[in-house]
Amino acid sequence: MVRFLRPFSRAVTYTRWLHLFVAILWPALWFFVISELPGFLGAAAVLALAALVPAVRTVEGLQARLLLLGLRHDDDAGRVVAAPSVTWSDRGRTALWLETRLLLGSLVAFLTFHLPLLSADLVRGSLGDGPALSPLLRIPGHHGWYTLLAPLPLLALAAVVLGAGELITVAARRLLGPSPAQRMAALEERTEQLLERTRIARELHDSIGHALTVAVVQAGAARAAADPAFTERALAAIEGTGRAALEDLERVLSVLQERDRRVGARPTLADADRLLESARAAGATVEAKVTGPLERLPGPVSREGYRILQESLTNVVRHAGAVPAQVDLRVAADVLVLEVRNPLDGGTAPGPGRGGGLRGIRERAALLGGHAVTGADRGDWRIRVELPLG
Repeated sequence: MVRFLRPFSRAVTYTRWLHLFVAILWPALWFFVISELPGFLGAAAVLALAALVPAVRTVEGLQARLLLLGLRHDDDAGRVVAAPSVTWSDRGRTALWLETRLLLGSLVAFLTFHLPLLSADLVRGSLGDGPALSPLLRIPGHHGWYTLLAPLPLLALAAVVLGAGELITVAARRLLGPSPAQRMAALEERTEQLLERTRIARELHDSIGHALTVAVVQAGAARAAADPAFTERALAAIEGTGRAALEDLERVLSVLQERDRRVGARPTLADADRLLESARAAGATVEAKVTGPLERLPGPVSREGYRILQESLTNVVRHAGAVPAQVDLRVAADVLVLEVRNPLDGGTAPGPGRGGGLRGIRERAALLGGHAVTGADRGDWRIRVELPLG
């Protein structure tokens, strides 16, 4: 019983009931004012013509959002579009919606009026008093037990109100909801947002993670060395790396805040020397071999290649420490090959649950149509990435 009564404590139950009642204004107006054609058929014809007006879909969508979904259903509002009709498919679905609403609203209004009268007829029949009020059912004779049946029409009315409210809401989501083209556009927009968030997360991880790694390693080394000259060099390295990280952070925040002013361009492989010097300042011995013109690389390849090299060198400093590392950058006719190796004897590979950077490298490569291989190779830890230039 409590489960049955719970919907009647929700305001949306009554707003849906009101929404169905509003649907009969057309046939009522037609019947009482114009009435040259049968009221219901004439109103249905007028509604079919009204559906051709683009703004009608906007009005119906707003009504459905307010009265059918309720003010607390903002998360569900996207399933009902309050926008004008654009295509003939939109107009056709609007016409079908108006006819469905008219038919269901007329039925609910009729039962809303006559079921309470039927309940009153049962009470009057039990008392033997007066003629029938409702044409739904003729009450034969006069019997006292009719009183026991009097609540049944009211219960039936409650079921009709709940069932019709759910049915008209489902119809609104189907007929006033976004078209396939609109769903595809919304899905593409959502996908772009997720990709942008993922890219920004990678940018922050690579840039800030690299800067913090260098700063921690340099600070620890300077404290252990207790050498003023070394400390001076360590502080200079920390300062340079920190400034670069702040520039990256400012650029990312500017994108998030959608500022109008121009911000610095994203670093590319043409700035690879900055990464190499930062790793060397952190204690790693980095030997770099560059083959081919890095400055002529396509923008996306050069930018993502920079981040991949940054994460690779961060892994060397973080997990291996002061060990020799080999960096090989080769620009071929149709592919960029980036390989970073360091011996495993001097440190450890990224442990379980610490492969976020490696996963980011593989994802960056995959987004550009390339691939990445990471793992142990002949006593070394190797990261090899191939990015197509086309």
